[in-house]
Amino acid sequence: MSATPDGRRRAALVTGASRGIGAESAVALARDGCDVALAARGVEALEETAARCADHGARTVVIPTDVTQEPQVRTMVAKAAAELDGLDVLVNNAGGSGFMASLLDLRPEGFDKLVRLNLTHVFWALQEAGRVMVERGGGAIVNIASVAGLASSPALAPYGAAKAGLLSLTRTAAAEWGHAGVRVNAVAPGWVKTELNRFAWENPDAERALVARALLGRWGEDTEIAEVVAFLASDRASYVTGQTIVVDGGLTAAAP
Repeated sequence: MSATPDGRRRAALVTGASRGIGAESAVALARDGCDVALAARGVEALEETAARCADHGARTVVIPTDVTQEPQVRTMVAKAAAELDGLDVLVNNAGGSGFMASLLDLRPEGFDKLVRLNLTHVFWALQEAGRVMVERGGGAIVNIASVAGLASSPALAPYGAAKAGLLSLTRTAAAEWGHAGVRVNAVAPGWVKTELNRFAWENPDAERALVARALLGRWGEDTEIAEVVAFLASDRASYVTGQTIVVDGGLTAAAP
């Protein structure tokens, strides 16, 4: 997937690219021959990801962005397309959950905050990138969802609800833009050993309980998710759209 039909290197934008799945996805895309725009709040960490991408010959652009702010998200997409002479790939990875609470204890502002972080900003990015890709006649978008969006999510209601909404948004975008050659898919990771999940994998009791539920008996690695992202973004997945690829070590398969 190193070049477009006109010989130009493909241009990719990855959000949440400062660490974890986002950073590894950016590096995987660079390895596959993409130039990469990197977005997140932390500039220093983005620069580190950029250096890793440059090691694979990629041209890089660092775009400090708070994805909970609509103007910044729309500017992010526009800047990536301008700096990289187009936009062929978008990976919506930014998201997460900074707290846990039961439905009865959940404050409305907490619910709104997590939906904005995990779903609303993806709509903004999709809309801006979709305009570019539909006009150009092609592109690939990969949304990072979660197995939390496939089943109940006790203590993580807003996160699970947002990720479930993201799966629906993925299918709708795929349906609306397929005629223009724009593919839209989602990846639903299970428990992945990232900094965001440190609270769990540093707790021996929590770690044993979580690992026991996965058929492969271990945590996932961010690089394993990144490989699926790179596949979906590439021509190797040229006939795949509107799908959710679950990468969870068999977690959902083992569910009762």
